[in-house]
Amino acid sequence: MTALPDPARDGAAGPNGTPSGTDPWRAAPGGAGPGGTGGGGVERDPEAVLGFIERFASALIDAGMARMPSRVFCGLLATDSGRLSAAELADLLRVSPAAISGAVRYLLQVHLITRERDPARRRDVYRVEKDVWYELVISRDQMLLRWKRTLEEGIAAVGADTLAGDRLAETLDFFEFLRQEMPRMQRRWREYRLARDGAAQPAPAAQPDQPDQAAQPDQAASPGRP
Repeated sequence: MTALPDPARDGAAGPNGTPSGTDPWRAAPGGAGPGGTGGGGVERDPEAVLGFIERFASALIDAGMARMPSRVFCGLLATDSGRLSAAELADLLRVSPAAISGAVRYLLQVHLITRERDPARRRDVYRVEKDVWYELVISRDQMLLRWKRTLEEGIAAVGADTLAGDRLAETLDFFEFLRQEMPRMQRRWREYRLARDGAAQPAPAAQPDQPDQAAQPDQAASPGRP
């Protein structure tokens, strides 16, 4: 397999101007760099990572997301930092910076990513949070509420006793069910995550056995007690 250009190795800027040392395929030694996909200096196979990005993006496209936003979102997911500039995303996905611009604008609008300023490099970077799916579900509550109100208007317009009204009422009931279940689902997820993270913690060191206080002579026994 032909080796890909490696800005971090070759000491050159990437095709979209990404400076040396910020290669999105490799983390800086001792931890993830600005765009590192591996920790502790671990070098990953660029083709394998890009293959994952394309496969997961394809699944999101099948679910209704546009192609470039899907690829950008998956590219951020595949980096340890979860944080890349537009130029780094363009290098990672091998596209032009112009293609990245529209994709990040969409992802910001639907709250899948956030934008922040990197003062050291004087440029915007885009971040995907670890709990992005949780936050996305929470934000859908307001969307469901808007759908609920619109459906109520639709039922009034077509008539509640018509076939169309019955169909809209079924949809309305389902959305209302989702809204009622969301708080319980969010609570269960928090409980699950706490239990999972607690199980991942090392067990506390065993303490030396202490004398059984109950087995010691009762020094405070009353005079009449044998």
